[in-house]
Amino acid sequence: MNDDKHNIKENDMATIGFIGLGIMGAPMAGHLASHGHRLFTYTHGETPASLIEAGAVACANSAEVARQADVIIVMVPDTPQVEEVLFGEYGVAAGLTAGKVVVDMSSISPVATKDFAKRIREFGCEYLDAPVSGGEVGAKAASLTIMVGGSEAAFDRVRPLFQLMGKNITLVGGNGDGQITKVANQIIVALTIEAVGEALLLAAKAGADPARVREALMGGFASSRILEVHGERMVKRNFGPGFRIDLHRKDLNLALTTARQLGVALPNTATAQELFNTCAAHDGGSWDHSAMVRALEIMANFAIGQEA
Repeated sequence: MNDDKHNIKENDMATIGFIGLGIMGAPMAGHLASHGHRLFTYTHGETPASLIEAGAVACANSAEVARQADVIIVMVPDTPQVEEVLFGEYGVAAGLTAGKVVVDMSSISPVATKDFAKRIREFGCEYLDAPVSGGEVGAKAASLTIMVGGSEAAFDRVRPLFQLMGKNITLVGGNGDGQITKVANQIIVALTIEAVGEALLLAAKAGADPARVREALMGGFASSRILEVHGERMVKRNFGPGFRIDLHRKDLNLALTTARQLGVALPNTATAQELFNTCAAHDGGSWDHSAMVRALEIMANFAIGQEA
């Protein structure tokens, strides 16, 4: 598998399967097609016309994608969907032959990932878990952060494809390590949103201008990308997604479920999840995750931007 003949060189054309052409999957697949790679696709609904025009071939099911492609990429919402794509009737496993690589770029359970990888390797194939961070904007700009778990040989083989979709690409360790890195990322993001929300809410309630407070904090040790981007969203009341609260709830559920399986307490992650749940209960599941601050505002009976 680590023979040069198996590796995709920078200018080589690969035969790629892409399953799941949603908000992020479609632009990711588009970058691969636009660089001349032969693309076979399957998704709920129809393959976007832009991909067909770029040369993509729509397949009848995931098994057909796997039969046609050397590298099969999966980008679907959650663990049950990945399992169905891989091992359901007409799933990827039904079309595999030895030597292929299955790459799951969804954000799913690290524990389930290890089981999926073991089952795929039994077909004589490699498996990479490669979840991404950067959202729709990063997918369209080919600037995603990609966190990879799997063998070094498989990573080296697929890395040129990752480089067409992302910028910060790291082989973290073995199978499951990419997914646990994504879970860790989502914990940090959620807790930082919560901290920024508390700080700006307190400042606003005390009578300070939250926009000026944010500006001042950006020059100090509290500065962060979330204070910059999501702090501005909170001040300007711009809660259109972005990254939807329902998706972040799914990711924190993965964190809390994995923590229970490992016997680890994540008290602040649990609190962040309850704040997201409060937003969802107020019909906010489709709000941007920066709108977690609205749960804090409900408890304070005061909103950032309101007159103190």
